Amino acid sequence: MGNTDKFEMIANVYDTPERIQIAKVSSDAIRKFVNDAKSKNAIDFGCGTGLVGMSLINEFNSMLFLDTSPNMIHQINQKIADLHIQNADTLCFDFEKEGLSDLHADYIFMAQVLLHIPDVEFVLSRLFAVLNEGGHLLIVDFDKNEKVVSDIVHNGFNQGKLTDIMTKIGYKNIQSKTFYQGSNIFMGQDASMFILASQK
Repeated sequence: MGNTDKFEMIANVYDTPERIQIAKVSSDAIRKFVNDAKSKNAIDFGCGTGLVGMSLINEFNSMLFLDTSPNMIHQINQKIADLHIQNADTLCFDFEKEGLSDLHADYIFMAQVLLHIPDVEFVLSRLFAVLNEGGHLLIVDFDKNEKVVSDIVHNGFNQGKLTDIMTKIGYKNIQSKTFYQGSNIFMGQDASMFILASQK
């Protein structure tokens, strides 16, 4: 996945107060779209150190933390061990390079992950294949932001255009809304975040 090298280097210092706060508002937004999921399994896709997934773990029967960075996965394994969590697993894997035909989930969520993925449509198609019929993909990311100029990440997303891409893939019941605004939260710029919910 995009920028793995960068994440490898910052894994052990990733959990800053700012990131913890953004993860909290992200997981709170995701939780509102999780209904009656105690028997369901979830994937925290591009999980980083698991800040979002860890706060949602009790909503699901089981959770798989998936990331391309071995160091990030090491951080989560440590948390799982320290907290004696029984219903979590981890997988270090790059979805952009190969597919996982035996991986299936009822819920997949990704928070501030899509902006690191060069080929958005390709990865969203891969995730569609992983979802069980009727399963949910929840995306939290930044709204399009012209002030952000970067050659390593997208400068956010237009919710309408993202909806069009996902509709083409086959996602349905798509709804999205901006739910948070913060100062200096996106590459040093003030920015807003949206949540998009969809179903297979």
